Amino acid sequence: MKYFSLIVQLAFIVAIVVAILVLPAGAFAASEASSSSFEAGSSAIPATRIVTVDTRSQRLKTYLASHNSPLTPYAGVFVEKADQYELDWKLVASIAGVESTFGKQIPSSSYNAYGWNGGNFYFKNWEDGIGTVSKTLREKYMDKWGADTVWEIAPYYAPPSTTWAYKVNYFMEQIERGPKTRSATLALKLTI
Repeated sequence: MKYFSLIVQLAFIVAIVVAILVLPAGAFAASEASSSSFEAGSSAIPATRIVTVDTRSQRLKTYLASHNSPLTPYAGVFVEKADQYELDWKLVASIAGVESTFGKQIPSSSYNAYGWNGGNFYFKNWEDGIGTVSKTLREKYMDKWGADTVWEIAPYYAPPSTTWAYKVNYFMEQIERGPKTRSATLALKLTI
């Protein structure tokens, strides 16, 4: 009988934990929910809310940090400018990877991580470089010349290189995947 009582208590605790994990967040709140929190035509089914979290800036920041890049604090600027100019959010950072090892190999105080003018162009700061390169890619390379992919941009951006597009594409894929990390195990201890 002693074990039966323990099993019943354990089953009850497991049922509560499962209910908390499975039911919507407001399911345990007092019954003061407004009618707007339920689907039309249904009096008992809570409406499903889908929340989308944009993780691109954090993912890019983590990737740049894994390369000890001075561009790491500007990951959000890369994403912001990519959205503003309708570019792939990984493109400009990937160009910096190819042209300057993510900003580590540049002329002093040039902020030119992109190889512009053979590396001899000087931007005011990192934000200026990210913004100028993003704007130019959109307005000249894509809109004016019709170069919409890395492969089409390459002959204009890095002539006569036959490997530039492959390298940029490689970094874009790596950023998408994220840096290699060790897997972590979560331990949960349940004491009764």
